[in-house]
Amino acid sequence: MELTDNLNIHCFKPLITPDQIKEELPLDEAAAHTVASCRQAVEQILTGREGRRIVIAGPCSLHDEAAALEYARRLRGLQEEVGERVLLIMRAYFEKPRTTLGWKGMLYDPHLDGSYDIENGIRLSRKILTEIAAMGLSAATEFLDPIVPQYLADLVSWAAIGARTSESQIHRQMASGLSMPIGFKNATDGNLETALDAIRAALSSHSFLGIDRHGRVIVAETRGNKYGHLVMRGGGSGPNYTSEYVAFAEVLLRKAQIPNGLVIDCSHANSHKNYKRQREVLLDVSDQIRSGNRSIAGIMLESFLKEGKQSIGAPGGMKFGVSLTDSCIGWEETDELIRSFAESV
Repeated sequence: MELTDNLNIHCFKPLITPDQIKEELPLDEAAAHTVASCRQAVEQILTGREGRRIVIAGPCSLHDEAAALEYARRLRGLQEEVGERVLLIMRAYFEKPRTTLGWKGMLYDPHLDGSYDIENGIRLSRKILTEIAAMGLSAATEFLDPIVPQYLADLVSWAAIGARTSESQIHRQMASGLSMPIGFKNATDGNLETALDAIRAALSSHSFLGIDRHGRVIVAETRGNKYGHLVMRGGGSGPNYTSEYVAFAEVLLRKAQIPNGLVIDCSHANSHKNYKRQREVLLDVSDQIRSGNRSIAGIMLESFLKEGKQSIGAPGGMKFGVSLTDSCIGWEETDELIRSFAESV
């Protein structure tokens, strides 16, 4: 009989199950407390029951364990100083959406060579998250593949659904079952309605296909996520972080009966894709908060140990602490801006 199935599949590779990876790299009691307490704090901030603001800061994507953990140590030290005013969460992104082709992130290609050693990518991603949690620092990530949360989600305190996937039914269903607050980014063209629709969809219960802890295909039945919220990242027509855009978003949120606050992404279209202009966004948002704004629950910053970005295979080898994807501000500016933001709260 003529073959009709899997014609474009080169091969299938077995993959370690979520249970197996969690036995190898377990979540201990102290780490579980770090994750859970941060999630609760984010929920309190989003609903206005706590006066602090959230700062999600870190590199565009992680590619080097040593540099990631050095950044985490610095962020943890800063948390000790500003923790009464802001809640710091490290941006720990292991999956990167690509418009066409390119490096897809540590989880998929941890060796940076196109070998796609996904099992070791999952292992390394989870190892970094366990070490961040062991420091007493919380982590944030973006989930792209709906199978990945079974491997990592127990160590994540805040998660994003990106601008390219907020409209996806699969990601809205996935978000409805995730255990942490979920930020939905507005569409790449700047449209807010896509994210608001996603928040409402994720609030409802869903049934969809997935895998369980043992790697078996199952039907997941969810309760819905009460803490979906809007992340404003600008769009094709330009930034959307200024007070008039925030006021417009507040009206839409009220009409949609979404009670949670919103987060401003200082990067991407809000900074005109110029990492040095994140400062402008943060200072403007700080002024809005000083003027009495209560709907802005926090900000996102793309930052790393050193400013700028680099490419795989660049002459002279890889530089320590420099982003591999989008350009980032360096640590000194990160420290300055977070302290400035904390003073505005």
